Amino acid sequence: MPVDLGAMKEAEEQPSATWWKAPARQWTLLLRDREEHVFLILTLLIGALVGMTVVAFILLTERFGARLYPTGGAAWRRLLVPVVGSLGMGFLLYRFFPDARGSGVPQTKAALFARGGRISLGTVFGKFFCTSATLACGIPLGREGPAVQVGAGIASVLGRKLGLRPEKVKALVPVGAAAAIAAAFNTPLAAVLFALEEVVGDLHAPVLGSVVLASATSWAMLRLLLGNDPLFQVPQYQLIHPGELGIYAVLGVVGGFVSLAFTRLLLWMRARFLRFPRKTVWFQPVAGGLMVGMMGWFVPQLLGVGYTHVGAVLNGGIALKLMCLLLVLKLVAVATSYASGNAGGIFGPSLFLGAMLGGIVGTVAQHFLPGYAASLGAYALVGMGTAFAGIIRAPMTSVVMIFEITRDYAVIVPLMISSLVSFFISARSTRSRFTKFWLTRTAFICPRRRRVSREDSAKWFRRCEMLPKYGVRS
Repeated sequence: MPVDLGAMKEAEEQPSATWWKAPARQWTLLLRDREEHVFLILTLLIGALVGMTVVAFILLTERFGARLYPTGGAAWRRLLVPVVGSLGMGFLLYRFFPDARGSGVPQTKAALFARGGRISLGTVFGKFFCTSATLACGIPLGREGPAVQVGAGIASVLGRKLGLRPEKVKALVPVGAAAAIAAAFNTPLAAVLFALEEVVGDLHAPVLGSVVLASATSWAMLRLLLGNDPLFQVPQYQLIHPGELGIYAVLGVVGGFVSLAFTRLLLWMRARFLRFPRKTVWFQPVAGGLMVGMMGWFVPQLLGVGYTHVGAVLNGGIALKLMCLLLVLKLVAVATSYASGNAGGIFGPSLFLGAMLGGIVGTVAQHFLPGYAASLGAYALVGMGTAFAGIIRAPMTSVVMIFEITRDYAVIVPLMISSLVSFFISARSTRSRFTKFWLTRTAFICPRRRRVSREDSAKWFRRCEMLPKYGVRS
């Protein structure tokens, strides 16, 4: 009987040719039967990874910034470093990482609602590197918004690499965003509210449990690596007189108009930058770097995020004239830097502007109403939440975040009054949130809000069409 040597050889090679496929098949079966358990474990992993990433973000920006433009260093450094940094990062953003431009929160929402939760690994790396370098060079933007996109991107990449269903990948985006905010601000509860209020747009979202778990894990990782120190050292708050609540209402009114002025200036400047030819996109960020460098030559306190100076205002360590100067210059510098296309967010700058504004109002109140006004730091603290609520349009997150920073319940009522007044003025003057307005000025063609007033955020984002010419590729 003849023996088929070819068949025998094929039979021998078949197990060796398919052995590597067995783990993939087993993983697919495990996902089918235990997807919820895998999702839970992945949530913990995302929280830990994002927490460590944000810690690296903080250390890189602070330590490199201290070396590039040290306190008391030569004035030419304050002019040259922002210009060179913005020029280099502008080229990298244009050539290699177009999706890493800007804050990161609008892009995260677009990924959630218009891209099926997809954020590429290249965008995550580009956002981390370009933002770290930009902030280390003194550009006065924030790291919290970029951290949101990095955290959401890490979650998206892990979910897709592990083969989760598209619905689960989308659910991981707010999980990563909450983990990033929890570590960036050291406020786990506010991070949960932010992910639901701003990113998802639904406080009753079914992903609530996973968001809480990731936020707590990221916060624990921050405490493990950097210790138990709060973001700001805040003095004890005390309400001097019930009539003082009226002063906080005035602070809310002023904060609302300052927030409105900042938002409109930024969007107006961005619209002007978009009118330039496409070939100029790569060096447009230099406009922001040059503006910052020229201002920083005379006012060094303008460079960087400025949390050190926020802490000084909270403890009454800055004079009235300097606070007024920093408020005006920071507003212009941040708007120019952001609108010109530098990588960085506006969360940190909004806290800086609010602290300066609150310090100004507090100083004036102490001068004219000494028997009714509390300490300067109390007004600066409430001003931070006021500006955040007016600019970001997330009043609940604002109140809870400042409460977590102070760990003092007494500040809640003044903060609620001032934040809600600011939010009301800003919202009545500009009816859509900042992220939606930003998308209409940058990377999307979107329907006007009045035409989709009955639709939720998800439907609004899905109706947007990508415009690769502005640096956001579909």
